[in-house]
Amino acid sequence: MRILHIISQSPDFTGSGKYIQEIIRQSTKNGHDNFLLAGAQADFTISSSLIPRDHTLFVRFDGMDLDFPIPGMSDIMPYSSSLFSRLDDNHLSAYKLAFGKKIKQAIDRFNPDLIHTHHLWIVSAITRQIAKNIPMVTTCHGTCLRQHHNCPDISKKILLDLQGIDKVIALSCDQKQLIVSALSIDPQKISIVSGGYNKDCFYSEPKPFDGTVELLYAGKISSPKGVPWLLKSLYLIRELPFRLHLAGNANEEQKQICLSLADRLGSKALYHGALSHEKLSNLMRKAHIFILPSFFEGLPLVLMEALACGCRIITTALPGVHEIFKTDHPGMVRLVKLPRLETIDKPFKQDEPAMEKALSITMAELISMVQTHPQPDMAYVQSNSSNFTWEKIFLKIAGVYGELAGKTMP
Repeated sequence: MRILHIISQSPDFTGSGKYIQEIIRQSTKNGHDNFLLAGAQADFTISSSLIPRDHTLFVRFDGMDLDFPIPGMSDIMPYSSSLFSRLDDNHLSAYKLAFGKKIKQAIDRFNPDLIHTHHLWIVSAITRQIAKNIPMVTTCHGTCLRQHHNCPDISKKILLDLQGIDKVIALSCDQKQLIVSALSIDPQKISIVSGGYNKDCFYSEPKPFDGTVELLYAGKISSPKGVPWLLKSLYLIRELPFRLHLAGNANEEQKQICLSLADRLGSKALYHGALSHEKLSNLMRKAHIFILPSFFEGLPLVLMEALACGCRIITTALPGVHEIFKTDHPGMVRLVKLPRLETIDKPFKQDEPAMEKALSITMAELISMVQTHPQPDMAYVQSNSSNFTWEKIFLKIAGVYGELAGKTMP
């Protein structure tokens, strides 16, 4: 099939960006012809090994197609960005016109059999308006649901178009219920297909151990991801033999909040900045414990990558996380109870001391376990990661494509 892939933000740096790259890579391996339309910074370039340059089209921000920074699906992005909630009517109109123009160009140039968009938000709604007669599937990554919560005026205007999408992919059962509840999309249209990991990049090797337990966090360096909570918790157990690696980026304000807390740990905390998949996987193979203390996630792909690299896991017990790990494994996975949330991704201030204590106790227990048994339970690693390779995940997505193939729209 000829498949047009559309994402409104940079196809890199974030979970949804990595997701679309892997979908295109697997789709190409399976013989499909792919075309990518994406939002991007003015100087963004994409690897030609992923997709031919003549099969790409970009809506460029920062003074090119649009004169403002790219709006992110999260309000905190790992690059300069705008907030949808702060775009005025002129900006929103320009945004819709720019994407509408490029969507029409992509359809005229590529003549797709099927369109796969990402995020149940503005650009997917525009695509449905323009491509009424082309079968269309949209993957929800979770962040779009937060935008519907934050921007109710925009949400009302695009709801009917989103409800007209032929198929929706939810990353988890919980996310499916949230989509039905928030957007009133027919549950019969929603298929559940999780994300995956690249087994050629993320794989395990024997863990080196010199007496220092290597901890790793990878993702946005921000408060909604729980990074300040992590750093404050580690300060409570700073006498233990650990070293924390922080990999990722965020806007300058959030990054400085986190890095100032990391400074209190001295040489026990190292900041790596944003890393390529290859460099991140190398770091994961050396790390003993991966920690994701996030307050809001869809289905965090990074947990699958870390587990495939043999990391023990500490993460908040989010609904999507439960669907991966089901429950604790004493030596491999610890699910920390999610605190009460004042907003969709912010805990109550008065609960923070108890949160820090709970997380510090869990980390101290696993650090002690690594000291006596540095190597992970490889039987657990294999049994819980093998079903999440991108090869197996794409087969499920291809099944959704197959349901839509040849569909004739009224």
